[in-house]
Amino acid sequence: MASVVFFRAVNVGGHQKFQPSRLAKELAALEVVNVGAAGTLVVRAKVNATRLRAEILRHLPFKPELMICPSQHILALAATPLFQRAPVGKNLTRFVSVLPQAPPVPPKLPLLFPASGKWEVQLVAVVGNVVLSVRRPGPKGLYPNAVVEKSLGMVATTRNWNTIETICRVLEA
Repeated sequence: MASVVFFRAVNVGGHQKFQPSRLAKELAALEVVNVGAAGTLVVRAKVNATRLRAEILRHLPFKPELMICPSQHILALAATPLFQRAPVGKNLTRFVSVLPQAPPVPPKLPLLFPASGKWEVQLVAVVGNVVLSVRRPGPKGLYPNAVVEKSLGMVATTRNWNTIETICRVLEA
């Protein structure tokens, strides 16, 4: 089964730096495609998560946090109108945060941050180990990843919805 690997907290401020495109080349036997610079890999080969994690770690000088999702999960996520009830507007951006596992108790949604005044981040859906959110610019400069981690008490890694669409195109090619 194909997989999608989401790295957490890499290539940010000089921390845990690596070149995802080079890693993809080193993992060519697993049919790896790099998506962007944030550490997102599509793995087309049928390999279990344990072996995939070991192969990735073997090629890096540090041990990053990895969220590995089956490709079917990402494709199903993209095919579902999960943002249907979310606010829309040209200054709004949709995000996906991937957790290591589903939250033990999903929050009552939507959650707005800040809770009073004009919201900047709105959590709109939780599907398994994925949280969908919408962000609009504001004075606090809130970012969905920090909001998800604080509100759910779990680590997360966040990507723009456009990245999910790119992943789907790679998987369907």
